Amino acid sequence: MANINDMFESIKNAMTQDSGSSSRGQFLRTEVGNTYVVRLIPNIENPSKTFYHYYTHGWNSFSTGQYLSLISPNTWGERDPISETRYRLSKTGTDEEKERASKILRRENWVANVYVVNDPVNPENNGTIKLLRFGRQLHKIIMDAMQGDEAEELGPRIFDLTKNGCDFRIKVEKQGDYPTYVSSKFGMPKKLNIEYEGGIDAIHKNIHDLESVFSVKTYDELKAILDEHFFCDDVTKETQAGDVKKTTAVVEKVTETTTVPETVTDDDDDINELLASLDEVDK
Repeated sequence: MANINDMFESIKNAMTQDSGSSSRGQFLRTEVGNTYVVRLIPNIENPSKTFYHYYTHGWNSFSTGQYLSLISPNTWGERDPISETRYRLSKTGTDEEKERASKILRRENWVANVYVVNDPVNPENNGTIKLLRFGRQLHKIIMDAMQGDEAEELGPRIFDLTKNGCDFRIKVEKQGDYPTYVSSKFGMPKKLNIEYEGGIDAIHKNIHDLESVFSVKTYDELKAILDEHFFCDDVTKETQAGDVKKTTAVVEKVTETTTVPETVTDDDDDINELLASLDEVDK
């Protein structure tokens, strides 16, 4: 069995640094009014990849009304046409262009593997490995446990699946129109009743590859999406016969019928839980 203390420094260092597609069923979905109990699972083969840190852009399409959520290439240090357009228009655009650019919300998110101890809404998830996608509020709680005021008491224990480890209790409450997670916390060390076949070793071996969770778009693909769903341009391609046909850009869409409230700001935490009633489809 892996030594948690040996891995802890690598995990902590990765979390303090800046920074294929998946099935929707891999994600743990949370709902307001419930408390979910999980254990964070470390990547014992590569502790620095225990968390995946990424950025997204989201807005309601100006041509279809559907909500788009796209991974930003800024995540891995590459150019992003959406970021460039958003910045350019917000600085030098007309008042109308600045207003439109403000609708593109840039978010910072993380993903981690978790062992589900108790899912009160979907108990069939208990004893399984899921992906926990979270924003700044849960990130702060995790970082406080790793290197903040609670680090001495918690520290490596938050990644320990043995009796020395701590449950992560994710409490989802409502604040105004949106969920809040500020009451979430790690518990005291306690024995974990492992229901996973093969036990702790099997859990460690069967975590999801976080770097392949989301599909990745090229610069040109993102630009085509921007042209169609932000600028509302017709994306055309001439056929060999000389006909002109409109092509539809491939998008990661949450839903075709539901829009996100216009009051959402960049400070609102966690797009996954904020849009908990929606399904994200990676094409």
